[in-house]
Amino acid sequence: MIFKNYYKILGLEKNIKSTQEEIKSAYRTQAKKYHPDVNVNNKNAEERFKDINEAYKVLSDLTQKKKYDRSWYYYVGKKIQKENMSKKEVKVNDIVNMFFGGGISKEMKKEKKLEPIKGENIEVQIEIQIKEAFEGTHKKLSFNVFDSKNKIINIDIPAGIKDGEVIRVPKQGKEGKNGGENGDVFVKIKIVDNNTYKLINNDILVNLYVTPWDAALGAKLTVDGIDGELSILIPKGTQNGDKITIPNNGYFIKNKERGNLIIRTEIAIPKKLNDKEKELFLKLKKVSKFNPNNIVDIKL
Repeated sequence: MIFKNYYKILGLEKNIKSTQEEIKSAYRTQAKKYHPDVNVNNKNAEERFKDINEAYKVLSDLTQKKKYDRSWYYYVGKKIQKENMSKKEVKVNDIVNMFFGGGISKEMKKEKKLEPIKGENIEVQIEIQIKEAFEGTHKKLSFNVFDSKNKIINIDIPAGIKDGEVIRVPKQGKEGKNGGENGDVFVKIKIVDNNTYKLINNDILVNLYVTPWDAALGAKLTVDGIDGELSILIPKGTQNGDKITIPNNGYFIKNKERGNLIIRTEIAIPKKLNDKEKELFLKLKKVSKFNPNNIVDIKL
């Protein structure tokens, strides 16, 4: 006995889930299409019309349909169910392929793709002079990346940078792994004093060497400020170590605000005297009643 798929004959894609209304509508469509009056002397159409009537007779009767559906499931339903399961597996494999590049079973056997790892950062320190920090500068920095390999990078140090401030130079550190990007270089700035300038918080201290006669008589002198020469008046009777403060001429604080320039006097005594100078000093010694040991407010 050859099993006939009545649902397929009537063109019902929902198979056993088809309603009676859908079965009746499908029967009318198929019967009209293959009716002998429309298909004269067409043996295939005639046989198809007989199958259509046979299918409708069974499926339109609920008792016969229930009995037929059990047979349908045995001959057709299991096969359709198996095909659907296979399609689901294919879809799952497609999703896995999208993300991992292989089927589930193959991917399990493959090594997991290594994740990119960013290279290690490098921390270095560079020393710059106060004037370089004030004006900004460009430096070449050499440091060790590997055990036997040095790397040289160029860095721009902005004007007004603070002591201890850190500049980040991206992607110049150690190499990344598995395609990861290189690490960064962090450059810590250390501002160092020199013979001319000393940084005290945001103030700049500068020494001004003064002759004994200018210190005694007072004078108009020139001092090297951090951003140019300045003319200042030294009052008469200036002592060694006296300080003169010029506001807003020191190091940067923020925006246009600056610290102070502090000028400290250093009385410079000549080591060698010519005859005329020696003569004048001797005359001063004879006529002067000055005794520093008798001055109460002298600064030590």
